[in-house]
Amino acid sequence: AGAMSERRPLRLLGLHGYRQSARRFRQRTGALRKALRGRAELVAVSAPHAVPGCGEDDDRDDPPRGWWFSGPGTFEAGEAAAAPAGLEESLSAVAAALAEHGPFDGLLGFSQGAALAAMVCALRARGDPRFPVAFAILVAGFASRAPAHGHFYREPIALPTLHVVGDADAVIAAPLSRELARHFVEPVVLSHPGGHFVPAAVPQKKVYLDFLDRFQPGQGQ
Repeated sequence: AGAMSERRPLRLLGLHGYRQSARRFRQRTGALRKALRGRAELVAVSAPHAVPGCGEDDDRDDPPRGWWFSGPGTFEAGEAAAAPAGLEESLSAVAAALAEHGPFDGLLGFSQGAALAAMVCALRARGDPRFPVAFAILVAGFASRAPAHGHFYREPIALPTLHVVGDADAVIAAPLSRELARHFVEPVVLSHPGGHFVPAAVPQKKVYLDFLDRFQPGQGQ
């Protein structure tokens, strides 16, 4: 029990979905943060690109943001974009967040943020020193269809990952998230009956904690 009380919480860098922001992501992950309390803390960062055309008054201080675009100012996960824009800036933003707010143990990405986190995992597995993370939790992730992004998936990605798949997800269909998992070496896949959100009920909480326990200092890692 003494060792348990001395463990420091793991630190996760949170990457939000398209048309979200760090603040919105924080609001929508309250149940998850509560479930992980004492074991992991989530620090979210906003994507560098504002999504155009989302001009409601309440958005002025906190515009919806995206990690990359598949068309001019638009994004469709299923689109094989000929000229995707903005990814390099987002990879740089993640690298900067890891350096400025770190150290971090892992990533937690949702939807487009999970797709970005998977790309970061690929770069990390190839030895890119900008991304010193040990694992990632990818919720409602997918592999980018853009040919320019194909290099991320050419070889199996050797970084531990937990893939969270919503069987009723109408935004990122479950088969897309399962396909992303197949690009990884020994992925852990957690299915839940819900839709496009970060689940944190008792069955999912157990899987999160079991996965995170692998990376606790002193756990033989």
